Amino acid sequence: MASSSAEHDQAKRPALNVLLAAPRGFCAGVDRAIQIVELALAKFGAPVYVRHEIVHNRYVVESLKAKGAVFVEELDEIPDTDQPVIFSAHGVPKSVPLAAKSRNLFSIDATCPLVFKVHTEASRHHAEGRKIVLIGHAGHPEVEGTTGQLPPGSVTLIETAADAETFEPEDASRLAYVTQTTLSVDDTADIVAILKRRFPAIVGPHKEDICYATTNRQAAVKAIAGKVGLTIVVGAPNSSNSLRLVEVAERSGCPKAILIQRASDIPWPLFDGVETVGITAGASAPETLVDEVLDALNARFAISVEQVRTANERIAFNVPRELREPADA
Repeated sequence: MASSSAEHDQAKRPALNVLLAAPRGFCAGVDRAIQIVELALAKFGAPVYVRHEIVHNRYVVESLKAKGAVFVEELDEIPDTDQPVIFSAHGVPKSVPLAAKSRNLFSIDATCPLVFKVHTEASRHHAEGRKIVLIGHAGHPEVEGTTGQLPPGSVTLIETAADAETFEPEDASRLAYVTQTTLSVDDTADIVAILKRRFPAIVGPHKEDICYATTNRQAAVKAIAGKVGLTIVVGAPNSSNSLRLVEVAERSGCPKAILIQRASDIPWPLFDGVETVGITAGASAPETLVDEVLDALNARFAISVEQVRTANERIAFNVPRELREPADA
């Protein structure tokens, strides 16, 4: 009897097709950063201090807080302690680990290895006498971390194609560019093309700085955007890569694209007239939040879900050595 009632409810709900973009959600750098906090809590106990959100996702941050992580924006909010102090996946200026060392704080760096690669490139170019052009977004912690690898005045931030057109370096023959890892692939290509046209001698990275996860998630959204009436991006409003996914969906033919943090944020009136919806998640959004959105859709619609995969990801990064040692070592 219960089965018959369920089938009746299913029949009453309007049909909705769901295209689930893949890859989506956690990247290797985010996964590693969260592991670092969890392993530090397991090994050293609470509290474990974390400078800035370990990754840009409120659900992840609140989950780690519940386990004993204490999040601060600056080191001076941390009391004198022997407990670990973790730097977020976005990277930090050189001044931060130096300040931690001066206070004898036990610091663990959770900077994504792909962000660290950008830091290394910028430092190498500076050492070779080049002025650095950083393509990125002002105020983003990753940009602040990269800029903070070098002395003041060594880096010029370029945010838009218009900035690239008006930029006037002191010496056009001694230029190099690096980029934030979470940018729009297409926008960044446009900016780089302008810089190369205006400054043919400019030196770029051996391998592009936009990370594999950003590139793959944008490609997956492009694959579904023209087939859906609405794209839902699960992610945080301060997550650069999540915001870029909304832009990519709209530019790739999707009439409406929205960013939500979780299912309770879904604006249901937007579904009027929509037969197919696309779903993806930013690189710092856990899959459990995607499942939550699917459950919310299934409560209102008779959904059919198809996963559209454009790449396979098998990348993983090791955690720092001090967390790989046994607790009694």
